[in-house]
Amino acid sequence: MLAQNQAAPDFTSTNQSNEPVSLADFKGKKNVVLYFYPKDDTPGCTIEANDFTALATEFAANDTVVIGVSKDSCESHQAFIDKFGLKVDLLADTSGEVCEKFHVWQEKEKNGVKKMGIVRSTFIIDKQGILTEAQYGVSPDGHAQSILQKIKKM
Repeated sequence: MLAQNQAAPDFTSTNQSNEPVSLADFKGKKNVVLYFYPKDDTPGCTIEANDFTALATEFAANDTVVIGVSKDSCESHQAFIDKFGLKVDLLADTSGEVCEKFHVWQEKEKNGVKKMGIVRSTFIIDKQGILTEAQYGVSPDGHAQSILQKIKKM
């Protein structure tokens, strides 16, 4: 598990437009909220994406970019964005490499069945590339607002 005050793992992945996005793109320029979610267009993931979108202007006003990550394809991400009018970049980590670097690919149990999956998690990375927040197993309700409050205190 990653923890506060350590360097965030570097990554490059493609977004919904099939363009590469790297953590290094933002170093010295923007804070990054990197949130991992299990699957496009599912109830909890939709709540979280809509909440981050509703606060997009406030995040931007605080020099912060919000990026979602799941193992869905670029095409799936674009359909999710189009359906809900989302204002966040979504990275297609189809290989699971970014999920592994952030330790969010874990065994989960639902209804007594164990399987591997993405644990809903959020990381705040400052302009220097340092993790100021590492939250695993978050609930989508009210989460974006809670993260915004932490950004405002930076």
